Amino acid sequence: MIVRTAIFAMGTRFELVLEGRSLSHAQAAGEAAMEVVAEWDARLSRFRSDSLVSRINREAGAAWVRVDSETFDLLERCRKWKIATAGAFDICVGKTMDRLRPSSASSSPSESAVGAYELDRTSSSLRFTRGDTALDLGGIGKGFALDLAAELLREAGIERALLHGGTSSVIALGAPPTSPDGWRVDLGGEFEHASVTLRDRALSVSATHGSRGSSRAHILDPREGALLEADLHSAVCAPSASVAEVWSTALLVLAARKNGLGSCTPPTELDFAVRDPAGWLRRPSTAWFKHASVHETLALRS
Repeated sequence: MIVRTAIFAMGTRFELVLEGRSLSHAQAAGEAAMEVVAEWDARLSRFRSDSLVSRINREAGAAWVRVDSETFDLLERCRKWKIATAGAFDICVGKTMDRLRPSSASSSPSESAVGAYELDRTSSSLRFTRGDTALDLGGIGKGFALDLAAELLREAGIERALLHGGTSSVIALGAPPTSPDGWRVDLGGEFEHASVTLRDRALSVSATHGSRGSSRAHILDPREGALLEADLHSAVCAPSASVAEVWSTALLVLAARKNGLGSCTPPTELDFAVRDPAGWLRRPSTAWFKHASVHETLALRS
């Protein structure tokens, strides 16, 4: 039995289509998955005064703040991803993003604006090591929530499902009945109307200037403390939505620099492409990057 459900969270619309053993089984699993997304919206949004991240940003500059084990693991992974991406991904950018918003009184970039935090696994706590630190998990929150929702679906016995957050992050379980190779996902005009086929994998697309032709830059280079002005688009296919989302943003930052990716080497488990008006940083193989030709297609926008 096919069921569709949706929820508004993390500033966007999450949608899910799944197949269950029965209507009640599919509905129960779908509702539980959306509840996971809502729960992590309540924890990770820095624009909600009652969220865990907001409490961390208020208190961690003065004292250790204890967090649940799942959040601690996420923060630990974010620190590892910062190292893996040579600083192109960093969640300590909240203060910088506030400064660069159009309504801000000061928009001068500053490398020192990106702070840092320290973790203590014994007490499952963190504290800021610099007074100018504020966490912003906007570059990972959707992917992380999708991963946890997909995990719940698997535990519930769901074998076929497609979930997306804002159509820029997608995770697929199994394949639709009419397309045994997987779920076909359209990448949009920036990628010459190509598509990818997802089966038990995830995809994230990003762009430096927002969605639907917006001219406003919205991707920050954490090492420079400035927004990226180059017109770049990225698509990353990975085993998890978290990893795909981290690298779809990090690759934009790396590609905008004069030396491209430099010494940073993306994991071999990734398939990726980065495009600008002049051409390709890396054009992917046809093994995962094809022209759309089937009905099970989800149009993506960054």
